[in-house]
Amino acid sequence: MDMTQLSPDEVILWQRGFVTINATIAFTWVLMAVLIVASWLVTRRLTSSTDIPKGQNALEAVVEFLRDEISEVTGGDRPTAYLPFVGTLFLFIAVANLLAIIPGYLPPTASLSTTAALALAVFLAVPGYAVARQGPRAFLRRYVEPSPIMLPFTVLGDITRSLALAVRLFGNMMSSAKIVAILLVVVPFIFPVLFQALGLVFGMIQAYIFAVLAIVYIASGMTVTQKSASGAEGRTPEAATDTTESSGKEQ
Repeated sequence: MDMTQLSPDEVILWQRGFVTINATIAFTWVLMAVLIVASWLVTRRLTSSTDIPKGQNALEAVVEFLRDEISEVTGGDRPTAYLPFVGTLFLFIAVANLLAIIPGYLPPTASLSTTAALALAVFLAVPGYAVARQGPRAFLRRYVEPSPIMLPFTVLGDITRSLALAVRLFGNMMSSAKIVAILLVVVPFIFPVLFQALGLVFGMIQAYIFAVLAIVYIASGMTVTQKSASGAEGRTPEAATDTTESSGKEQ
């Protein structure tokens, strides 16, 4: 990457008229192809026997790890329901960062357009899961509680946390790529290799953080919706019991 280029969006690979293919688009296609082929190779011979292929064993380890993390964040509330979405985010970001070890490859996660798209997916998933679980009325009620004056602040909070999610991943991956490029110019042997190895670990950490934050946002939306739904009932079970007892005494 050119030292003046802060993002793979600026690396133009092909252009004709208004149609432009930059490094972000090209390497996203490469990443998608890698994920599709790898998924096909791993899942084409799934077995429940004791002699499990290494690919299936690795995949099961990743799935169990993600399911445990989701269960811990949500308190064991249907972790399998969130696994496809959160798992896709984690694998996309993790593989995108892992491929950075290949010379000439520019991770799409170093592009703000990519991280913004991922954050937008999380932004839409929060109401999507809440509405599917508890209905639109219960979800929309959270924006006007405890007072309708909270509506703009709640909406602004949802937008800013999604923006922070995108900028955090973009800034970390972009800065990592730039530091490696600078070290390749200044010290072209040992230090860039070591930093590249640290960059791979750092990339895995970023994938984990993004996935965990995604499920935290989804779980928080569900929690607020559940509180709103319980508050809309007008009284708790204990209050209902007290009322019944009081009416019985009066009679």
